[in-house]
Amino acid sequence: MRFATIAFAVIMTASFSAAPVSAQDAIKVMVFPGLQNLPIFAAQAKGLFEKRKLAVEVLPAPSSDILRGGLIKNDHQIVHGAVDNALAMAEVAKADIAVLMGGDSGWNHIFTQGDTPSIKDLRGKIVIVDAPATAYAFQVYEVLKRNGLNKGDYEIKPVGSTFRRFDAMKTDKSSGASTLNPPFSIMARRAGLKDTGEVVQTIGPYQATAAWVMKPWAQANSDVVVRYIQAYIEGLRWSLDPRNKDEAIDLLVKNLKLAPDVAAESYAIAVDPKGGMAKDAQFDMDGFRNVLKLRADWTGMTPGAPEKYIDLSYYKKALSGL
Repeated sequence: MRFATIAFAVIMTASFSAAPVSAQDAIKVMVFPGLQNLPIFAAQAKGLFEKRKLAVEVLPAPSSDILRGGLIKNDHQIVHGAVDNALAMAEVAKADIAVLMGGDSGWNHIFTQGDTPSIKDLRGKIVIVDAPATAYAFQVYEVLKRNGLNKGDYEIKPVGSTFRRFDAMKTDKSSGASTLNPPFSIMARRAGLKDTGEVVQTIGPYQATAAWVMKPWAQANSDVVVRYIQAYIEGLRWSLDPRNKDEAIDLLVKNLKLAPDVAAESYAIAVDPKGGMAKDAQFDMDGFRNVLKLRADWTGMTPGAPEKYIDLSYYKKALSGL
């Protein structure tokens, strides 16, 4: 299992590492590997970062702990991930963060081993998560609670980001359940794991993928932030344009090392008019309020108002300039 995980991480690092040589401002961006990065793939492939005078190195996140800690230490300057991680930085690490824009609902499904009849049958089994006190772990706890299982009725095991959880579910039958999203959710179904359904159908709207930064860095580099958002939105618009479907699918094949049919199925999720990527990476405030509620319910801490964590001024300036 360790070999498979390391191999995938090496592949992802190689896929993400290229940066335009003619750009002027160098930044490092950390992301979790997955479908949600299609706008970044497009911005790289179509020279949209370079057009905005940016040299962007994109790094795969092994875990949310590394993603959050590296941002605080300025190992990377921008991150994309489940926005609850930004809340954890603000409330637990007392980091001065700013959420810049949205992205998607996460497309998370809870998968179990094929011999588990239902979520209710996870009592006494191992449920694997990225980290036990952030983001999609709270989704799991909430879904299990609504199926009659409280914390303590199952064992929580932190494993790391989605590709690691998929690998664990595939190779270790003691891993009873986990959330997975595309393309790993598609590969999980094909591997015989049982899809119990999309999480948002149970818990309601959810702001998942977002971009955020350390606020002092953004204030000192506001023009870089605006140009990055502009290139990202241009990459998103290009990705969702039906005229670019075949080329966008090829980007998923290349960057995520997918079979073409898995890439095509993933792309269909991204462009779905109801549940796909948010237009122009708009931030879902109703979904974010649900994120805040879940954090309050499962940590006992009361987060602040949404405005405490969000600064859409960079996004609005970027959008106005497109």
